[in-house]
Amino acid sequence: MRLVSYLRGEAFQRGIHPPEEKHTAALPIRRLPFPPRVVVPLMQHIGKASRALVRVGDEVVRGQRIAEASDWLSVPHHAPLTGRVEAVGLRPSARGPWQEAIVIRAYPSATQQDLAGKPQDLEAMSRAQLIEAIRDTGMVGLGGAAFPTHAKFSVPAGAEVHTLVVNGCECEPYLTCDHRIMLERSEWLLAGIRYAMRATGARRAIIGIEDNKADAHAAIGAAIARLGTIPEGEIHAELVPTKYPQGSEKMLLMALFGAEIPAGQLPLALGMVVSNVGTLASLGELLPAGRGLTERVVTIAGSGVKRPGNYLVPIGTPISWLLEYAGAPEAKAKEVILGGPMMGQAVASLDAPITKGVSGVLVLSAQELARREKAKVYPCIKCGECVESCPMGLNPSMLGMLAARREYETMESDYHLFECFECGCCTYVCPSYIPLVQQFRVAKQILRERKLAAAR
Repeated sequence: MRLVSYLRGEAFQRGIHPPEEKHTAALPIRRLPFPPRVVVPLMQHIGKASRALVRVGDEVVRGQRIAEASDWLSVPHHAPLTGRVEAVGLRPSARGPWQEAIVIRAYPSATQQDLAGKPQDLEAMSRAQLIEAIRDTGMVGLGGAAFPTHAKFSVPAGAEVHTLVVNGCECEPYLTCDHRIMLERSEWLLAGIRYAMRATGARRAIIGIEDNKADAHAAIGAAIARLGTIPEGEIHAELVPTKYPQGSEKMLLMALFGAEIPAGQLPLALGMVVSNVGTLASLGELLPAGRGLTERVVTIAGSGVKRPGNYLVPIGTPISWLLEYAGAPEAKAKEVILGGPMMGQAVASLDAPITKGVSGVLVLSAQELARREKAKVYPCIKCGECVESCPMGLNPSMLGMLAARREYETMESDYHLFECFECGCCTYVCPSYIPLVQQFRVAKQILRERKLAAAR
């Protein structure tokens, strides 16, 4: 399959161009101070919740495994700091429902070095052993999906992967953590790509980078040149047009290859696996040292923040602690969004922690929110703007009207509801201020619950 040059123009149809607002792109990654207490949820990933290995009163060191995977689609968790287990029980989550979590209070005098890792010879490992080593890191997709990485890299029997696609688009407004990772951690990124190629059997890796990040493309190109020939195959960095939602794997494959993922299937159907640059850079750092994932890079931005930037944040850091350090101590929960403004969600409680899948914390001002809250929702005027913007070619207007009538089965059977990946383009362009994506999320959840009840 040949590459499609980005010079041919925008390779996927529709989509939008929201203001980028990437003011933190020039700010290097800085370490956030360790909080006095962290809350490590046992459910930080798609799949089944992990199982706690510690009890109240136990002493733990940073990097120690404190929760184990409960089945194949689950991952272990590691202590983000050295301290004592203060509680194991229900704690607030960003989405609202309380979840099982491990609370660790830090030792004030601890150096917080990661002392639990053990170097390992990755070159001597088989593919199965490498997959298990990836699982032991507790890695999940750091781009936001939080799908267990070892499961994504486990190619089913009879399937074949020829290309690893590395997603460096970061098309969401405000977010720049992946941009900084590509600039500052390109060596770790290439190491992680090599491990992923070995794990999946891919002979080629393509790094897709939006053309508003030309400096990242240049940095990675220079790192590839320094790396030279590798036994795993070839690694290339390719620019793609800046357009939202270019970071969706479906849109990225269309931009790079002109290839469309069949409805209801994954990139594996095309012989590809897609992974985020942050995920692979972390693997490049953690795997050789035999360490677990205890921290990640998070963009903190928005008009409500006095000290925006890209911060290295311990997993489990309370959002309130992070906001206090970043200069937004008076922020209210409804003003804070985890992720970007297009696909992110407002937090239910500032006591909730930063989890593995959180790439950004966006703080909006009360004035900005007031303007949106005062906007009146009008009936659909059949203008077609949502249809023109939907990158999947769906009919959001019709889906919205069906949702209002609670005809959820028709939304799925006749209008392909589950092909929507909730990018938010339709809501963004709607002149009637109809919350289309929110309606679709509710419809999907109701359908899932009905199917589960029927299966039982």
